[in-house]
Amino acid sequence: MRPFVHDKALYRQRHKVENLFAKLKDWRGIATRYDRCAHTFFSAICIAAAVIFWL
Repeated sequence: MRPFVHDKALYRQRHKVENLFAKLKDWRGIATRYDRCAHTFFSAICIAAAVIFWL
């Protein structure tokens, strides 16, 4: 069986995005929020992402 060939740089970027979504799920208010206004929901996600990256 041959090992699967993959792009390491692309895999690292994908891993970071998956980790961000996993951390966003910890913020239950953001992960399960259904707002009528998409702008408000996107703003809340941006704030949560900034806090996660800052910590």
